[in-house]
Amino acid sequence: MASLQQTLVELERLRRQWARSLPADPAFAGPSDRLREVAAFGPDPGNLRMLAYVPPLLAAPRALVVVLHGCTQTAAGYDHGSGWSALAERHGFCLLYPEQRAANNPKLCFNWFAEADTRRGEGEVRSIRSMIETMIRAHGIDRSRVHITGLSAGGAMACAMLATSPELFAAGGIVAGLPYGAATSVREAFEAMARGRDRPAEAWGDGIRAASAHRGPWPRITVWHGEADATVAPANAEALVRQWLDVHGIDAASVRNQPVPGASRRIWSGPRGVAVEAWLVPGMGHGTPLKTSGAGDDVCGHAGPFMIEAGISSTFAMAGAWGLTEQRMPARPAEPGGKTGRPGPDLPMRSTEVAASIRRALAAAGLGRPRT
Repeated sequence: MASLQQTLVELERLRRQWARSLPADPAFAGPSDRLREVAAFGPDPGNLRMLAYVPPLLAAPRALVVVLHGCTQTAAGYDHGSGWSALAERHGFCLLYPEQRAANNPKLCFNWFAEADTRRGEGEVRSIRSMIETMIRAHGIDRSRVHITGLSAGGAMACAMLATSPELFAAGGIVAGLPYGAATSVREAFEAMARGRDRPAEAWGDGIRAASAHRGPWPRITVWHGEADATVAPANAEALVRQWLDVHGIDAASVRNQPVPGASRRIWSGPRGVAVEAWLVPGMGHGTPLKTSGAGDDVCGHAGPFMIEAGISSTFAMAGAWGLTEQRMPARPAEPGGKTGRPGPDLPMRSTEVAASIRRALAAAGLGRPRT
């Protein structure tokens, strides 16, 4: 018979698990029914969690998008807001969601400013690389079709991954992020976020060239930023453009302007096509631009904190630019009850499951009879 103390510990664990499954904002951060945790993925010096989504049907050749959430966010919350897994299911590509732990950063920010986490082969960048290699091996991913994106601190960490492991990626999308090497301490991070760093393009590029022995070809880079971002100054978007133009060896004056509904788009091309592009969303603050209503394939995601209805979807635009929307998978047949897909063991517990578990715990302590 379990002791009363053991029972109380078990009840508290169940209570916490149930509480974690409830969205803080019912209109926004509903628990994802797609992401699954992968417990073992190789070296993890950054102490991160690995979550993934592999749709039932995959397009060929198989592609992967690595998605990094922002501060105060979780992988499931960012997936729900951004709409990445909806596109992945529709078009048949895999997703990897590294997730920060509160033990590493109480605000759940990736430590993009910490040298120990942003040097090749160390810290968080090493953990993320381990996850990518696990996905490639487990799901037959084409190594020429690996992409990465992130928001804010996740965008800055995406840039760190592109800098330290450029050979892994075909392309990257940095949303409201910062250039690699913009800060090496918390104080510098806040300064860079508030005002940006004024450095020559060559100095920015040197930081990336020093991060690995790679000398090209370099990933295609997409930069997204809100014109009215008061959290990460738009000057950081300009620094990112200068950094990657220098790495690609492209003259900034070779820009081509392409106005699009809801944003302005600047494009710089190299021998292999588009090399760097920058999207600026007028009037938008800090967050990921979305199109969550109306008609068209570009409608996806849900508006919420730092997930901004802007009439344009950065998620869909990046997926399209990376060639991920060219194939469309057949719809999954509905299960009994009208649902598609199957909830797995890593999903948050339903209230009925919690209640049944609590009754069993009480019965084990001699405080009640088990029921099924």
